Amino acid sequence: MTSPGFVAALVAELGERCRVVTDGDLLASYRQDMATVVPGGLPCAVVLPRTTQDVSAALRLASSYGVAVVPRGAGTSLAGGASAVEGCLVLSTEAMSSIRSLDPLDRVAVVEAGVVNAALDRAAGEHGLMFAPDPSSWEISTVGGNVATNAGGLRCVKYGVTRQSVLGLEVVLADGRVVSTGTRTTKNVAGYDLTGLLVGSEGTLGVITAATVRLSRRPVVPPTTVVAAFASLEAAGEAVALVVARGPEVSLLELLDGTTLRAIDAWKRMGLAGIEAMLVVQVDGRFAGDAAAVASLCEEAGAVDEPAVSTDPQESEELLAVRRLAYPAAEQLGQCLVEDVGVPVSRLPEMIRRIDAAAARHGVTVLTVAHAGDGNLHPTFVFDHGAVGIPAAVAAAADEVFAAALELDGTITGEHGVGVLKAHWLERQVGADSMELHRAVKKAFDPLGIMNPGKLLA
Repeated sequence: MTSPGFVAALVAELGERCRVVTDGDLLASYRQDMATVVPGGLPCAVVLPRTTQDVSAALRLASSYGVAVVPRGAGTSLAGGASAVEGCLVLSTEAMSSIRSLDPLDRVAVVEAGVVNAALDRAAGEHGLMFAPDPSSWEISTVGGNVATNAGGLRCVKYGVTRQSVLGLEVVLADGRVVSTGTRTTKNVAGYDLTGLLVGSEGTLGVITAATVRLSRRPVVPPTTVVAAFASLEAAGEAVALVVARGPEVSLLELLDGTTLRAIDAWKRMGLAGIEAMLVVQVDGRFAGDAAAVASLCEEAGAVDEPAVSTDPQESEELLAVRRLAYPAAEQLGQCLVEDVGVPVSRLPEMIRRIDAAAARHGVTVLTVAHAGDGNLHPTFVFDHGAVGIPAAVAAAADEVFAAALELDGTITGEHGVGVLKAHWLERQVGADSMELHRAVKKAFDPLGIMNPGKLLA
């Protein structure tokens, strides 16, 4: 139970500097993130700091009163990473939205945690640059949340996940101390890599308040999009293997399974009947023949028709629309548990077969899309809208999927994070000795254990 003195002290310390929410109805809106299957507790207060000093003051008070703290960005986590715990303080960085600096020569920007990913990308675009990480929620997700979960996205096959774009961090520790890690330089081997440790730590080690990020050169010409349809998953898997092994470097390589395509077609009537798999590919290099090479490899693997190829930005966006419809199409069918596993690219077809087998065994509807170029799959488990929590059959099927990913030399999460939903699986992947190291790191950063309890480390 939170001490009533804590809320009073919080309001007294920060009430005139930033927004402090204590109203019950508003507090309830911060219980959950986008993983709605995680119920979340009612926080005692929500703070929306404007400065790093505000964050420091809030954490100093939380430590002195022993109050749990749940850091939150835009709340787009699909693993329950930002779900509140009962009586906690939710610390939302959404008001920290300043781009402190952007240096086109060094291709570096320093941004606060609440800067929306797309806003940073647009600001970089004014200088012919881009912020490469592009999670599906990039129009609403924040850089702080992207860093905290090491978010990925469609472009990671070429540009890597968020960790590859982070040079340094400003982070506030549980006791209120402010620490800076990394540098603005490309090379830096001074001391332990605390920046890399904090990226993907899911708010369990501290609150990220700002990030120094690497910007990439924006492609000179718009990307060319290739869409190929297949009569079997095996043929699509062969096409992925051919593109990865013999094709040009691609910036996007997405796969949709037949169940997903049927759901999209039932909703939007796009003429996808009879297609058991589809690849959506983009190339953003300078060589005009790259897209044609991709299309040729898809035909070699057995594409049912001549692949569609477009260099027109609007038409490319229309071709990409099929991929973007995957999740909303699943939502038309029921409540969704969106999962996230990764395997070596060579094991991708087998992993999809294992997902289908688990779905059939437990009588569960599963729609699967994949960032095929890096072996990252998103099986979406669909169940009744009226269900409370995750039905037993869905949980059993999901557990089979996680086990299959590990058997195929993969991971239980490629980009969503462990959060609440997979905390009990982490030790299965990393082993007992590694878990001991994880807990030792956690204790060094957060000796009282107040930072995002119940997440990542069960």
